[in-house]
Amino acid sequence: MTRRSRSLLVPLAVVAALGLASCSTADAPAGSSSPSSSSSADAGVSGSITVFAAASLQKTFTTLGKAFELANPGASIEFSFAGSSDLVTQIQNGAPADVFASADEANMAKLSATDLASGSPEDFATNVLEIAVAPGNPKGITSLDDLTGSDVQLVTCAAPVPCGAATAKVESASGVDLQPVSEEQSVTDVLGKVESGQADAGLVYVTDVQGADGKVDGVPFDESSKAVNTYPIGVLKASEDPELAQAFSDYVRSATGQKVLTAAGFGKP
Repeated sequence: MTRRSRSLLVPLAVVAALGLASCSTADAPAGSSSPSSSSSADAGVSGSITVFAAASLQKTFTTLGKAFELANPGASIEFSFAGSSDLVTQIQNGAPADVFASADEANMAKLSATDLASGSPEDFATNVLEIAVAPGNPKGITSLDDLTGSDVQLVTCAAPVPCGAATAKVESASGVDLQPVSEEQSVTDVLGKVESGQADAGLVYVTDVQGADGKVDGVPFDESSKAVNTYPIGVLKASEDPELAQAFSDYVRSATGQKVLTAAGFGKP
């Protein structure tokens, strides 16, 4: 029942092997047709943008950002990673951002409701929960029920965070009443507590377990299918470089971006 994690970050040495460095922004987003003219895309885009993205995207987006900059030498991308709900609050309070990528549709909807998003956000990935445990699974955890034992120190995400909302859904679907010793503001914080031994188990995403470089093992459970998180990405109205912001958003949804996301364990949108 226990699955050993694999690396989520695609090293730059692998970037070329995946064809990322040679790809331009002319890559068509997944599910769309190729542009009729690629002259402007072939020339590359330039400028600087800031991308606010869910914590669970840190490794994949860092890889995609580097590949995008290699394909567009005049472009520069800065990232801010945190829980999606925290990022929404920062944007609503005026934090400068050009692109927002959320780990769920609910937090993206909050921005759209306050007229901060430009156009319609596009879905680019899905993710499900998995139980992260210490290597070798010393507590012998095989199901959600095992997380209720008095000798198991469980950590989850707080309810406003997408992984916390997903946790509530699997609790409802399974009828299991989880009693975590702490609730964190991002999925990476949950993972960190398991990695450091501060917790015996944590509910994180499949991609987080895969990207933990062997510091945790993953225990899948059937109820995870009841809480599939869909990840949308969108350009923000306050962007000072909407062309570059849209180009990066398209890049994430392109065949190139999807290749990296799939290798990291994300599902198709």
